[in-house]
Amino acid sequence: MNGIPAVTIDLLPDPLPADLVVLDVREPVEWAHGRIDGAIHIPLGQLVERVGELPEGQTLVVCKVGGRSAQATGYLVANGRDAINLDGGMLEWAAGGRPMVSDAGEPMVV
Repeated sequence: MNGIPAVTIDLLPDPLPADLVVLDVREPVEWAHGRIDGAIHIPLGQLVERVGELPEGQTLVVCKVGGRSAQATGYLVANGRDAINLDGGMLEWAAGGRPMVSDAGEPMVV
């Protein structure tokens, strides 16, 4: 995806390594309906001013289909962070049967 580091769901360990930081750049309503447990939520539009909230280490960046997270990954990599985009985003995460949590009942990708 235009030189942006990316990984597909089938290449991600299950469960994810404990030291992997997961950054979700979707909007609050998307986050509330279904997300990866333990993820850090910073909507894409807030990433530049909130990047300092991310711990050091490898970061997996997710959104719904992979477009916003590719932008975030590009920004993070350009600023010296070890980041990789989840190709296919939360739609692929859910399709792969990976666990999700929700604030609104049964987890789903919206």
